[in-house]
Amino acid sequence: MVDGVVDTHTSDMKTGITRRLIQIVVLFTVLAAILFLSSGQFRWLWGWVYIAVYIAGTVVNTVLLLRTNPEVIAERGKTEIEQNWEKIVGGLWALAYFLAIPLLAGLDERYGWSPALPVTANLVSALLFAAGLALVGWALVENAYFVTVARVQTERNQTVCTTGPYRFVRHPGYLGAVVQGAAAPLLLGSTWALIPGLVSSGLMILRTALEDRMLHRELAGYAVYARQVRYRILPGVW
Repeated sequence: MVDGVVDTHTSDMKTGITRRLIQIVVLFTVLAAILFLSSGQFRWLWGWVYIAVYIAGTVVNTVLLLRTNPEVIAERGKTEIEQNWEKIVGGLWALAYFLAIPLLAGLDERYGWSPALPVTANLVSALLFAAGLALVGWALVENAYFVTVARVQTERNQTVCTTGPYRFVRHPGYLGAVVQGAAAPLLLGSTWALIPGLVSSGLMILRTALEDRMLHRELAGYAVYARQVRYRILPGVW
Protein backbone atom coordinates (compact mmCIF):
# COMPACT_ATOMS: atom_id res chain seq x y z
CA MET A 1 0.00 0.00 0.00
CA VAL A 2 2.79 2.34 0.89
CA ASP A 3 4.59 1.45 -2.33
CA GLY A 4 1.41 2.16 -4.26
CA VAL A 5 1.08 5.60 -2.67
CA VAL A 6 4.72 6.39 -3.43
CA ASP A 7 4.36 5.18 -7.02
CA THR A 8 1.23 7.26 -7.49
CA HIS A 9 2.94 10.35 -6.07
CA THR A 10 5.96 9.83 -8.32
CA SER A 11 3.73 9.34 -11.35
CA ASP A 12 1.72 12.47 -10.54
CA MET A 13 4.92 14.46 -10.08
CA LYS A 14 6.32 13.29 -13.42
CA THR A 15 3.04 14.18 -15.10
CA GLY A 16 3.11 17.62 -13.46
CA ILE A 17 6.70 18.24 -14.53
CA THR A 18 5.89 17.22 -18.10
CA ARG A 19 2.84 19.50 -18.11
CA ARG A 20 4.92 22.43 -16.84
CA LEU A 21 7.69 21.89 -19.39
CA ILE A 22 5.11 21.82 -22.18
CA GLN A 23 3.65 25.07 -20.86
CA ILE A 24 7.10 26.66 -20.95
CA VAL A 25 7.77 25.53 -24.52
CA VAL A 26 4.39 26.85 -25.67
CA LEU A 27 5.03 30.14 -23.86
CA PHE A 28 8.35 30.76 -25.59
CA THR A 29 6.92 29.74 -28.95
CA VAL A 30 4.10 32.25 -28.56
CA LEU A 31 6.46 34.97 -27.30
CA ALA A 32 8.79 34.50 -30.28
CA ALA A 33 5.84 34.52 -32.69
CA ILE A 34 4.48 37.78 -31.23
CA LEU A 35 7.90 39.45 -31.30
CA PHE A 36 8.97 38.55 -34.81
CA LEU A 37 5.61 38.65 -36.55
CA SER A 38 4.81 42.08 -35.10
CA SER A 39 8.28 43.38 -36.03
CA GLY A 40 7.93 41.97 -39.54
CA GLN A 41 11.44 40.51 -39.49
CA PHE A 42 13.53 37.72 -38.01
CA ARG A 43 16.81 39.66 -38.10
CA TRP A 44 16.01 41.62 -34.97
CA LEU A 45 19.05 41.43 -32.72
CA TRP A 46 17.46 42.56 -29.47
CA GLY A 47 14.44 40.35 -30.04
CA TRP A 48 16.78 37.36 -30.18
CA VAL A 49 18.75 38.60 -27.16
CA TYR A 50 15.52 38.87 -25.17
CA ILE A 51 14.45 35.35 -26.11
CA ALA A 52 17.95 33.95 -25.50
CA VAL A 53 18.30 35.52 -22.04
CA TYR A 54 14.80 34.44 -21.08
CA ILE A 55 15.34 30.85 -22.25
CA ALA A 56 18.80 30.63 -20.65
CA GLY A 57 17.49 31.84 -17.30
CA THR A 58 14.53 29.47 -17.45
CA VAL A 59 16.74 26.50 -18.35
CA VAL A 60 19.13 27.23 -15.47
CA ASN A 61 16.24 27.61 -13.02
CA THR A 62 14.64 24.40 -14.27
CA VAL A 63 17.85 22.37 -13.98
CA LEU A 64 18.43 23.63 -10.44
CA LEU A 65 14.87 22.77 -9.45
CA LEU A 66 15.08 19.29 -10.99
CA ARG A 67 18.11 18.67 -8.80
CA THR A 68 16.83 20.25 -5.60
CA ASN A 69 13.03 20.25 -5.57
CA PRO A 70 11.32 18.86 -8.69
CA GLU A 71 7.95 18.95 -6.93
CA VAL A 72 7.97 22.75 -7.29
CA ILE A 73 8.01 22.37 -11.08
CA ALA A 74 5.10 19.96 -10.94
CA GLU A 75 3.11 22.27 -8.68
CA ARG A 76 3.78 25.26 -10.94
CA GLY A 77 2.06 23.41 -13.74
CA LYS A 78 -1.26 23.72 -11.91
CA THR A 79 -3.35 26.68 -13.00
CA GLU A 80 -6.50 26.45 -10.87
CA ILE A 81 -7.13 29.93 -9.44
CA GLU A 82 -8.70 30.09 -5.98
CA GLN A 83 -8.53 33.82 -5.21
CA ASN A 84 -11.08 35.97 -7.05
CA TRP A 85 -8.74 38.97 -7.08
CA GLU A 86 -6.08 36.93 -8.85
CA LYS A 87 -8.35 36.26 -11.81
CA ILE A 88 -8.33 40.00 -12.46
CA VAL A 89 -4.87 41.10 -11.27
CA GLY A 90 -3.05 38.01 -12.52
CA GLY A 91 -4.91 38.03 -15.82
CA LEU A 92 -4.14 41.69 -16.49
CA TRP A 93 -0.49 41.12 -15.52
CA ALA A 94 -0.20 38.22 -17.98
CA LEU A 95 -1.72 40.32 -20.77
CA ALA A 96 0.62 43.23 -20.08
CA TYR A 97 3.77 41.16 -19.64
CA PHE A 98 3.38 38.32 -22.15
CA LEU A 99 1.32 40.07 -24.83
CA ALA A 100 1.48 43.86 -24.70
CA ILE A 101 5.24 44.24 -24.12
CA PRO A 102 6.42 42.01 -27.01
CA LEU A 103 3.63 43.18 -29.32
CA LEU A 104 4.26 46.89 -28.79
CA ALA A 105 8.04 46.43 -28.90
CA GLY A 106 7.72 44.50 -32.16
CA LEU A 107 5.50 47.15 -33.75
CA ASP A 108 7.90 49.82 -32.49
CA GLU A 109 10.78 47.99 -34.17
CA ARG A 110 8.81 47.80 -37.42
CA TYR A 111 7.63 51.41 -37.54
CA GLY A 112 10.42 53.16 -35.63
CA TRP A 113 8.26 55.00 -33.11
CA SER A 114 10.95 55.22 -30.43
CA PRO A 115 14.25 57.09 -30.81
CA ALA A 116 17.25 54.84 -31.18
CA LEU A 117 18.65 53.89 -27.78
CA PRO A 118 22.37 53.66 -27.05
CA VAL A 119 23.58 50.06 -27.05
CA THR A 120 24.56 50.47 -23.40
CA ALA A 121 20.87 50.95 -22.53
CA ASN A 122 19.99 47.65 -24.20
CA LEU A 123 22.89 45.87 -22.51
CA VAL A 124 22.20 47.24 -19.02
CA SER A 125 18.53 46.33 -19.42
CA ALA A 126 19.53 42.82 -20.51
CA LEU A 127 21.61 42.48 -17.35
CA LEU A 128 18.73 43.75 -15.20
CA PHE A 129 16.35 41.35 -16.93
CA ALA A 130 18.76 38.48 -16.24
CA ALA A 131 19.08 39.63 -12.62
CA GLY A 132 15.29 39.53 -12.30
CA LEU A 133 15.26 35.98 -13.65
CA ALA A 134 18.04 35.01 -11.26
CA LEU A 135 16.14 36.42 -8.29
CA VAL A 136 13.02 34.47 -9.28
CA GLY A 137 15.18 31.36 -9.63
CA TRP A 138 16.74 31.85 -6.21
CA ALA A 139 13.30 32.22 -4.66
CA LEU A 140 12.11 29.06 -6.43
CA VAL A 141 15.04 26.99 -5.20
CA GLU A 142 14.63 28.19 -1.62
CA ASN A 143 10.84 28.12 -1.37
CA ALA A 144 9.25 24.71 -1.96
CA TYR A 145 5.81 26.38 -2.04
CA PHE A 146 6.46 29.10 -4.65
CA VAL A 147 3.79 28.25 -7.21
CA THR A 148 2.20 30.24 -10.03
CA VAL A 149 -1.15 30.89 -8.31
CA ALA A 150 -1.77 32.48 -4.92
CA ARG A 151 -2.95 29.83 -2.48
CA VAL A 152 -1.97 28.21 0.79
CA GLN A 153 -1.04 24.62 0.03
CA THR A 154 -2.59 22.84 2.99
CA GLU A 155 -2.38 19.50 1.16
CA ARG A 156 1.42 19.87 1.22
CA ASN A 157 1.56 21.19 4.80
CA GLN A 158 2.94 24.54 3.65
CA THR A 159 5.26 26.35 6.02
CA VAL A 160 6.84 29.81 5.90
CA CYS A 161 10.13 30.04 3.98
CA THR A 162 12.73 32.11 5.86
CA THR A 163 15.95 31.18 4.03
CA GLY A 164 17.85 32.61 1.07
CA PRO A 165 16.35 35.87 -0.26
CA TYR A 166 13.42 35.47 2.12
CA ARG A 167 15.74 36.66 4.88
CA PHE A 168 15.63 40.14 3.32
CA VAL A 169 12.16 40.55 1.79
CA ARG A 170 8.97 38.53 2.01
CA HIS A 171 8.34 38.25 -1.75
CA PRO A 172 11.73 38.15 -3.56
CA GLY A 173 10.31 36.32 -6.57
CA TYR A 174 7.82 39.12 -7.14
CA LEU A 175 10.63 41.66 -6.90
CA GLY A 176 12.32 39.74 -9.71
CA ALA A 177 9.14 39.95 -11.78
CA VAL A 178 8.88 43.70 -11.17
CA VAL A 179 12.47 44.14 -12.40
CA GLN A 180 11.77 42.03 -15.48
CA GLY A 181 8.71 44.06 -16.39
CA ALA A 182 10.64 47.32 -16.20
CA ALA A 183 13.76 45.99 -17.98
CA ALA A 184 12.25 44.02 -20.88
CA PRO A 185 11.04 47.05 -22.91
CA LEU A 186 14.43 48.78 -22.94
CA LEU A 187 16.19 45.48 -23.62
CA LEU A 188 14.01 45.37 -26.74
CA GLY A 189 14.84 49.01 -27.50
CA SER A 190 11.30 50.33 -27.12
CA THR A 191 10.36 53.27 -24.92
CA TRP A 192 6.72 52.79 -25.95
CA ALA A 193 6.75 49.27 -24.52
CA LEU A 194 7.64 50.83 -21.17
CA ILE A 195 3.94 51.63 -20.82
CA PRO A 196 2.77 47.99 -20.51
CA GLY A 197 6.10 47.17 -18.84
CA LEU A 198 5.47 49.56 -15.98
CA VAL A 199 1.82 48.49 -15.86
CA SER A 200 2.95 44.88 -15.42
CA SER A 201 5.33 45.92 -12.64
CA GLY A 202 2.57 47.89 -10.94
CA LEU A 203 0.20 44.94 -11.15
CA MET A 204 2.83 42.66 -9.63
CA ILE A 205 3.23 45.09 -6.73
CA LEU A 206 -0.56 45.03 -6.28
CA ARG A 207 -0.52 41.22 -6.37
CA THR A 208 2.21 41.26 -3.71
CA ALA A 209 0.04 43.36 -1.40
CA LEU A 210 -3.03 41.15 -1.92
CA GLU A 211 -1.15 37.88 -1.51
CA ASP A 212 0.68 39.17 1.55
CA ARG A 213 -2.69 39.95 3.14
CA MET A 214 -3.92 36.45 2.26
CA LEU A 215 -0.84 34.83 3.82
CA HIS A 216 -1.28 36.87 7.01
CA ARG A 217 -4.80 35.54 7.22
CA GLU A 218 -4.34 31.90 6.18
CA LEU A 219 -0.73 30.72 6.65
CA ALA A 220 0.29 29.75 10.18
CA GLY A 221 3.44 31.55 11.34
CA TYR A 222 3.38 34.15 8.58
CA ALA A 223 2.44 37.06 10.86
CA VAL A 224 5.43 36.28 13.10
CA TYR A 225 7.70 36.09 10.05
CA ALA A 226 6.33 39.41 8.77
CA ARG A 227 7.30 41.08 12.03
CA GLN A 228 10.84 39.77 11.61
CA VAL A 229 11.16 40.59 7.88
CA ARG A 230 9.41 43.92 7.64
CA TYR A 231 9.54 44.62 3.91
CA ARG A 232 7.52 42.96 1.18
CA ILE A 233 9.73 43.45 -1.88
CA LEU A 234 12.09 46.39 -1.37
CA PRO A 235 14.22 46.70 1.80
CA GLY A 236 13.81 50.04 3.52
CA VAL A 237 10.90 51.09 1.29
CA TRP A 238 7.94 48.64 1.27
